[in-house]
Amino acid sequence: MCGRYNVIDDPAVHELCRQVGIDTSNWQIRFSDDIVPTSVISIIREDEQQRRIDDAIWWLLLERTDTGWKPNNRYATFNTRYDKLNSPRSVGYKPFRQSRCIIPASGFIEGLEGTKSYYLLEAANEAIAFGGLYRTWVHDATGEMVHSASIITLPPHPKLKGIHEKAFPMMLDASNQELIDQWLSPRMRDVSVFEVLLKPNLVAPLRATPIDRPSKKNPTGEAFAIAAD
Repeated sequence: MCGRYNVIDDPAVHELCRQVGIDTSNWQIRFSDDIVPTSVISIIREDEQQRRIDDAIWWLLLERTDTGWKPNNRYATFNTRYDKLNSPRSVGYKPFRQSRCIIPASGFIEGLEGTKSYYLLEAANEAIAFGGLYRTWVHDATGEMVHSASIITLPPHPKLKGIHEKAFPMMLDASNQELIDQWLSPRMRDVSVFEVLLKPNLVAPLRATPIDRPSKKNPTGEAFAIAAD
């Protein structure tokens, strides 16, 4: 995943949040047309009391400062590779078992490595529910509590050949209530049930639009459809 996505205030995002159990009549979600690593983003998570939307830094591994927390730039942890989730030394090992989340999105940017070929990928009729991980950090001096988050990336999807051939973000089917309940539950520690999610899967059709630059998103050609699996 190239490391850029957006969240638009539209009915599709509201519907996604309702599907996964968020009361959209009293919610706070961060909308932005250009979200980059280390941005503060919205995540959907579940604690022992309720399902909620919280702020999180889009960078899973943080480091302590005298007054708070900042991204640990020694490691790029805005994405977590699927093949690291079961490695006990990986930063994503414990979160995969204890603190999974959903990261809502309207679209994301992908491109071919080593080129200036970029595409805006959007779900055709709905919002995207990225499968994510989060951690909670409490500063021992100030008491400040922050969350950090990462998007799980999978092997490349063959349908995106010519668009991005390095990795594919995990997407969850928000209409599958059993899956969403298992994914968000901090009590679900048997991660073998998520094995099927560790293969690239297009849960919804995508619309791909060639664009000039990730930050501008000006179309340079006709959009085309990529069918769901």
